[in-house]
Amino acid sequence: MADASVTDRLRRITGREVPGIAVAIAGPEGLREAAAAGYADLAAREPASADMVCPWFSMTKIVTASLAMRLAGRGLLGLDQPVLPLVPELAVMQPRALAERITPRHLLSHSAGFANPIPIRWIHPADQPGPAQAALLKDLLTRHNKLRFEPGTRSGYSNLSTLTLGQALAAAAGTPYTDLVSGEILEPLGMRMTGFAYTPDMVASAATGYHPWRSPMGLLLPRWVIGNRTGRWVSLRRFLLDGAAYGGLLGPVREVARFLQMHLRDGELDGTRILPAESAAAMRQITVTGKRFDLGLGWFRLARQRDADPPFVEHLGGGAGFFNLIRIYPAQKVGIAVMGNATSYDIDAVGRLALGYRS
Repeated sequence: MADASVTDRLRRITGREVPGIAVAIAGPEGLREAAAAGYADLAAREPASADMVCPWFSMTKIVTASLAMRLAGRGLLGLDQPVLPLVPELAVMQPRALAERITPRHLLSHSAGFANPIPIRWIHPADQPGPAQAALLKDLLTRHNKLRFEPGTRSGYSNLSTLTLGQALAAAAGTPYTDLVSGEILEPLGMRMTGFAYTPDMVASAATGYHPWRSPMGLLLPRWVIGNRTGRWVSLRRFLLDGAAYGGLLGPVREVARFLQMHLRDGELDGTRILPAESAAAMRQITVTGKRFDLGLGWFRLARQRDADPPFVEHLGGGAGFFNLIRIYPAQKVGIAVMGNATSYDIDAVGRLALGYRS
């Protein structure tokens, strides 16, 4: 049962800031707390819970990064080898001499130099197929083919980096990216309600995404995704992201805690080693700085939080109708996963709840 103080603090930000929110706090030994407040669906008055299924959005990137480190640990991926032979779509990038130097390490740390086009319309209805991933990547790289800086010199967060990494992983393993994630990460961790498409069980637990109805951002969304209004909120119809590797996962915060626990245990969970211990530790080491984010190999921190006390690494996941967070406080041996069904709210305040459960 959730501690009353956690539930009460969550309730204080629901209603006005977000219709519903759920958190899971974990340590190396397992789940320490799961709590929720508000509603997964306002019209149906369905309560939010740690089992409600939400899109992960860019929180997916830390799974992609973990998969890359797993394949690297097996010798299937060279972190410092040029990625162009695995991803021929990169041939359109200019200057070509710089593009030929891009490595998986650059892609993991968002230091390849890619532009970051706004992905606001990179979605499709949940009951329809999305674009082929290779074709999507080729189209995006063709339209955004100018590198902004020399690879490795600084970080510049870009969804194109992780889409390219996803293609590289599929090519290196000879297996589609989504199948790799399922077989190498989700299934070994027992994350049975997490995937890249809604199963009937997931639909039954799916949260509805919401956006303030007066917000001008709603004008940028495809009209088919706009649902009904409930009070100050407008609902969004169920959708999937076009790019699986950068943001396509769906699932409940309770299962995110399983993934979080694996990282707190340096790559192992329930006797199954997902990552070499040194790889899990390396992912958390900040190596490249930037104006917005400082990056390790997947994990990041906001540049404005470089001096946070205690320090942490995290990954955000935000998009239309949802805003999520996965955060680790390494020295405190605690982490938190947060999922809420509104486009924006004070997620950092929720993330700090983990500090009440430090070891």
